Amino acid sequence: MLDPATGFDGLADVLVAGDRVSAVGPGLAGDREVDLAGLVVGPGFIDLHSHVNTIAGQRLQALDGVTTALDLEAGMMPVADGYAKAAEEGRPLNYGFSASWSSARGQVLSGVVPNADFHQAMALLGDPNWQRSSTPAELGRWLELIRGELADGALGVGVLLGYAPKSDPAEFLALARLAAEAGVPTYTHVRELVEADPTTPVDGSAEIAMAAAATGAHMHHCHVNSTSRRHVDRVLATLEQARSEGSAVTLEAYPYGSGATAVGAFFLDPERLGRWGLTPDRIVLLPSGERVADARRLTEVRAETPGMACVVELLDEDDPGDAALLRSSLVVPDSCVASDAMPVIWPDGSTETRRWPLPPGGTTHPRTAGTFARALRTLVRETASWSWLEAFRRCSYLPARILDFAPAAREKGRLGAGADADIVVLDPAAVTDTATYLDPTSPSVGVRYLFVAGTAVVWEGELVADAYPGRPLRAEPS
Repeated sequence: MLDPATGFDGLADVLVAGDRVSAVGPGLAGDREVDLAGLVVGPGFIDLHSHVNTIAGQRLQALDGVTTALDLEAGMMPVADGYAKAAEEGRPLNYGFSASWSSARGQVLSGVVPNADFHQAMALLGDPNWQRSSTPAELGRWLELIRGELADGALGVGVLLGYAPKSDPAEFLALARLAAEAGVPTYTHVRELVEADPTTPVDGSAEIAMAAAATGAHMHHCHVNSTSRRHVDRVLATLEQARSEGSAVTLEAYPYGSGATAVGAFFLDPERLGRWGLTPDRIVLLPSGERVADARRLTEVRAETPGMACVVELLDEDDPGDAALLRSSLVVPDSCVASDAMPVIWPDGSTETRRWPLPPGGTTHPRTAGTFARALRTLVRETASWSWLEAFRRCSYLPARILDFAPAAREKGRLGAGADADIVVLDPAAVTDTATYLDPTSPSVGVRYLFVAGTAVVWEGELVADAYPGRPLRAEPS
């Protein structure tokens, strides 16, 4: 049994009563006993960066060891509608949302009234109107919208700054001040790095450090691997310097060389791809699987369907140098694992089903199904970069501590008496990802049991198809 909160790594019984761990120690007995000899038992994984927001997607994440899946980078608006929909439909995993910076700006600057739909938010990313800087009056209006979302329990503010990278940095500082006053983090997809775009108003990762220092806000840097690419060592040094100076800066990464986004994203403009060292044929459209042939085709698709999901090949996972860069974003001290999981999309455009196994033909990024198992396989078993205890610290304990401002998160990420009974049990010799870019919905294997609030969602390696014990995580306004 592993408890990353105390550093315990040894043999013990775990007694669960209802939705809580009631005791941990030797010689415990309960009404029903499960023999877990040879398996690793620890607190369930907390994914700070999951866009699946569906039963179908959460089931894939359950088999990857996740007990809590939160959409914090993009967020949701109106956040109350997102929570209400999840509660009405039921969710296998715990869920929660941040306030959406892009949706708030989209409403004020583009007149697009958000409807708590991820795909509407994806389509907005290709709209140039919301990407500009705000007037003082507009700034005040969308900040007020975000205040309202925080009052409704949003888990901080999700900031897709990389999709409006020329906007005035003063707006980001104003948002950071709001977050500091509310006592909640921001979760930022940073704007362009100076190496990729010397005309950027400010280096994206340096901006995180500066905002944290200037306002005292907790600034979380999303998927540092994909926004930093081959400049990750410089970015990590920038963030570590900020942390050493006392700023509340945290970070996350996922173990894949490719990212996923909407094809209309600012940085996928054919004229800008070269700054990322990319060409159009490194973009694969979902769900068709079409590899973009050239700049003409990319321009066409961006104009016709800017919200279309796509996979972007950023680093070559088979290249030793690129693989080392990718690994460095995960092994740097206190980096969390987070998936950036995307919804599964079927050829008819649907994104949800209660069928299990999932119907064939669904497409997504393989990180949706395999992020945590892949991290365990590569960083614990294959390279010994982490111990099992450190792996649970990165996948469960540290993410929970980022959320300590939310009452429902305070007993997560640990496995002691009184902790939430969100528990994963895995086979240390067998746990691995099986999802690939050609078969992205193939579930991970090796998660033997998974409990959410004490209810089994995975039992003896099989999904429990009628289990919907997921509960909301919400903040309390300060």
